Amino acid sequence: MLWTPAVLTAVIALLAIFTPPEVPFTRLLPAAPALAASLWSVAATLGLGVICALGVIAYSMFADHDSTLYTAGAIGAVTLAAAYASHLRLQREDTLAEVRAVADTTQRVLLRPVPARIGCVRIETLYVAAAPQARVGGDFYAVADTAHGLRLIIGDVRGKGLDAVGVASAVLGSFREAAYDAPDLGVLARRLDTTVGRYEAAGPGPDASELFATAVLAEIPTHGSHARILSCGHPPVLLTHDGHIRSLTPRTSSPPINLATLLGGAYHAEEVPFVPGDQLLLYTDGVTETRDGDGAFFPLAAWAGERTSVPPRPLLDQLHRALLQHSAGGLDDDIAVLAVRRTSSEAAGAAPKG
Repeated sequence: MLWTPAVLTAVIALLAIFTPPEVPFTRLLPAAPALAASLWSVAATLGLGVICALGVIAYSMFADHDSTLYTAGAIGAVTLAAAYASHLRLQREDTLAEVRAVADTTQRVLLRPVPARIGCVRIETLYVAAAPQARVGGDFYAVADTAHGLRLIIGDVRGKGLDAVGVASAVLGSFREAAYDAPDLGVLARRLDTTVGRYEAAGPGPDASELFATAVLAEIPTHGSHARILSCGHPPVLLTHDGHIRSLTPRTSSPPINLATLLGGAYHAEEVPFVPGDQLLLYTDGVTETRDGDGAFFPLAAWAGERTSVPPRPLLDQLHRALLQHSAGGLDDDIAVLAVRRTSSEAAGAAPKG
């Protein structure tokens, strides 16, 4: 692509040389610096314009054609305009690079990298933001290695894109502090509910009364053969156990975060078997609500049921490709996925707590 303006110049020059003067191909030369403005620097654009103008002037000495001088003038005018356009493009590219750097920093702050292994648990993540140029959105996840065991959260703020980032930030900040001292997942969920309530009260907006998030909290003790799951109005976790996959629909429902007061009810955690070789798949509704051309949802449970032996990282890579294929590349919602597998022994290099 970078060589396109030069190639276009060469093609037009050859056509002008090997065709009769009555066919004024040189009039097309202003298109070359105009195209260069979208790809080249200011100096390179000006240089190409000068070459084109000098070439036309030289051509006029051999071809008795009165319009060549007018063509040279047109090339000069277009070149100056193209150089200015190139200058503006480079300014916008610099601004976009700065914005992307800020977005990358924001992602590292909100969605901190998760260790691939903590103790006897392997963890892999997948995150896709809805906004085409965004790095973060309304979906979130976090992991904390605590004295109570490994605690995880994955959730989805009402709405999508940058408007939901503030609520996601409040939830994650509260989780990273409360996960270490909350005695159980129910207390942890109530702490998160209180945090979002305070966030709402501190900055009310037109939709402040509708600020809430669905989430799943999970706790995997260092020793034992069970895990505890608390679903706050979130899509059910998929558990691969003994070679079979099942959906962990809670027996007792718990309200979404920041709706406990409005809807009533308490937060209830449930215990499920989780032995070496088992795997949890935690995800947001952007996965299951991905549609194909006919409007059919992505069949996550059936898809995962055919891949019960696939390790976490390859599984998420395959899932990403399957979602892109199912939607024909049209993913339009934030997507977050955690794949958590219990291994047979605790790794010697487990990540430190804190």
